[in-house]
Amino acid sequence: MKSKKTFAAVLVTGLAALALSACGAGSTTAETSTATSASSGMSAAPAGEFGPGCAAVPTDPSNAGSFEAMAKVPVATAASGNPLLSTLVTAVKKANLVDTLNGAPAVTVFAPTNDAFAKIPKADLDKVLADNATLTKILTYHVVAGKISPDQLAGTHKTLQGGDIKVTGSGTDFTVDGGAKVVCGNVQTANATVYIIDSVLMPM
Repeated sequence: MKSKKTFAAVLVTGLAALALSACGAGSTTAETSTATSASSGMSAAPAGEFGPGCAAVPTDPSNAGSFEAMAKVPVATAASGNPLLSTLVTAVKKANLVDTLNGAPAVTVFAPTNDAFAKIPKADLDKVLADNATLTKILTYHVVAGKISPDQLAGTHKTLQGGDIKVTGSGTDFTVDGGAKVVCGNVQTANATVYIIDSVLMPM
C-alpha cells in the first residue's frame, strides 16, 4: 500500500512540474501553432466536440457516458461511463492510476478506444496488462499537462511519462505520433480535455 501511495505522489509531482513547464516554454509551441494556423488560412478549430467517433457517445444527459455527464466529473470517472473507453478504464485500474488521474491538476488525455486496444494481439495485450511498470509507462505517455484546446493541439507536447508526442493537423483533422487519428476530440471533463484516438501510443 505504501508503494502505491508513493508512486501516486511521484506522478502527481510530475504532473505539477509539467503544468509549470507548460505555462513557460510549452506555451511557445501553442502560440506558434496558433499563429501558423491563422496566417496560413487553415480551418478554424471547433468550439465543441468533433470527429466521427463522437456519434457513438450517448446523447442522453442522464447517461454517465454523455458529454454533459463527463464534464461534471474527473477524467478517470468520466472515462468509466464512456462506451468507447472500457478497455482503457480496465488498464487504468490495473495500473492503480484512477485516483492519480482524478486528482491531477488540469491535463490533456489522449484516450485510445476499445478498437485501438483490439489492434494489439491478445497475447501481447494480456502481457502488458499484467506488467504494472510497462502498463504505467504506456498510460502516462498518453497524458500531457494542461487542458489543450484544438487550436493549440498541433505541435510537440511533453508527456507525464517523460517522452514527447507530436500532433499534426488542424481544424477537426489531427494525427498523433504519425499514426493515431483523433476520432472524437475536445471532450471536456472536470479536470481534463480528452482526445479519443484510434490507436494506442507506444513510447520509444
